[in-house]
Amino acid sequence: MLKITINGVIKEYPEGISFEEIAREYQPEYDDTIALVLENGKIRELMKKATRDCELSFLTLKDNIGHKAYVRTGLMILVKAVNDVFGPEKVSKVKVEFAIGQGYYCNVKMDEKLTSEHVKMISRRMRELTDADLPITKKSYPIDDAMEIFHRHKMYDKEKLFRYRRSSSVNIYCLDGYYDYYYGYMLPSTGYLKYYDLMHYENGILLLIPGSEDPKRLDYFEPKEKLFHTLETSTHWGEMMGIDSVGDLNDVICDGGISDIILVQEALQERRIGEIAKEIVDRGNIKFVLIAGPSSSGKTTFSHRLSVQLRTYGLVPHPIALDDYFVNREDTPRDENGDYDFECLEAIDVEKFNEDMNRLLKGERVELPQFNFKLGKREYHGNFKQLGPEDVLVIEGIHGLNPKTTHSMPDETKFKIYISALTSLNVDEHNRIPTTDGRLLRRMVRDARNRGTSARRTIEMWPSVRRGEEKYIFPFQEDADAMFNSVLIYELAVLKQYAEPLLFGIRKGEPEYYEAKRLLKFLEYFQGIDSKNVPNNSICREFIGGSYFDV
Repeated sequence: MLKITINGVIKEYPEGISFEEIAREYQPEYDDTIALVLENGKIRELMKKATRDCELSFLTLKDNIGHKAYVRTGLMILVKAVNDVFGPEKVSKVKVEFAIGQGYYCNVKMDEKLTSEHVKMISRRMRELTDADLPITKKSYPIDDAMEIFHRHKMYDKEKLFRYRRSSSVNIYCLDGYYDYYYGYMLPSTGYLKYYDLMHYENGILLLIPGSEDPKRLDYFEPKEKLFHTLETSTHWGEMMGIDSVGDLNDVICDGGISDIILVQEALQERRIGEIAKEIVDRGNIKFVLIAGPSSSGKTTFSHRLSVQLRTYGLVPHPIALDDYFVNREDTPRDENGDYDFECLEAIDVEKFNEDMNRLLKGERVELPQFNFKLGKREYHGNFKQLGPEDVLVIEGIHGLNPKTTHSMPDETKFKIYISALTSLNVDEHNRIPTTDGRLLRRMVRDARNRGTSARRTIEMWPSVRRGEEKYIFPFQEDADAMFNSVLIYELAVLKQYAEPLLFGIRKGEPEYYEAKRLLKFLEYFQGIDSKNVPNNSICREFIGGSYFDV
């Protein structure tokens, strides 16, 4: 018998009992489904067995890591259902491409065009699999055996990925004879997937899954056409360069072709920036270019590069930061915890901003403020502006797309741009790279370089940053006149060298340790790139340093 401590109480269980059996006993004490356990502080899947005395606690679907296990399990069941319905001989690829709201978009490449009727058939098969509550097992294989399994099942992207694996073994999951690899934890059986939906969207499938805030509630899906087509374009760019997955990128790096890929990627971005500049010019009468996007999107570098492109059309751009219109520190609203809420719109003096912008529009000479972040107040240092016929203000700030921010400014004078780092590169066909991971690594590297902020502190603040984005930025995405994806297909291989030492600095026992460990495991997939190949005007330079621009 084993002595297992749960909630401060020692109980005895037979050696070899699964964590799932123990979790079932404690499930009535939790509102949300238990997804994983912590054994002596280490994350364990429920299909694992207890083999020693330990202290145990539980993680539910409301916890971020539990929610990710739910998503992963849903995607595995979806891929299995597609193969069951059509057979592997008809399906050449099921690729999990990107997330849109609560949906995960999957592209199914097969002999015939995917239809709504096909999606209904897949949905019925998924329901059969979840109703049957089939076990999902995990087994460790020697690397050569794992690659042979991947090859046999035509998972060539996974075979390529593990060609660069340093460890000698790979954990492979099995569901009813279907084998697959997933980066992260999995739930123990198909019956755990209770809340989901499937729909035909564009040319693929959208798997809808509740968010972690309420794991039992599926929100109504609102199509985001501009965001979708921006993501689709980035995927096309990757395919055009022959880089669909991390394995492809590693091949290029090891074959010595990365310099060309960097040049092509940077040229593609410059072309898109030029297209946006032309849209602004063709619109005519634009005086205010408003740029907004989530943290670490590269807004500053983008605004500089856009300004250069605008100058080629004879315009004279002037940068303005919405942050300079922060209210004085004593007037800053506080959140529910009593901390200053710098993310909310009320932290900006919207009326003063509108007054200054409208005066400029009338041709008046206006002194613009500069916010002193050390003293927490607005100051004036003789920064006078007066708009001539060719002048345009390039305004950057998280609330730039919110109509309340520019409520009194004429709509015909505004051009709104949404920018984000929308990762299109996959680890492999079934393991997408979350956009938030790329932005978190960008911010971590920049914060350490510019602000002396530790990786632990950056990870600690990240949930608060994400909440602000969900509330103040994402709702206005589709209102943009143009979208720009700032992600670079090669950048994670560059950031790896900068991020790894920072992440290794987070010690076991600190709350951020498990997130650091997850990111370190993720970065192991990449072969590194020397940053000397990165151009000095690249958005990547905003984070690693060495930019031409004042960022």
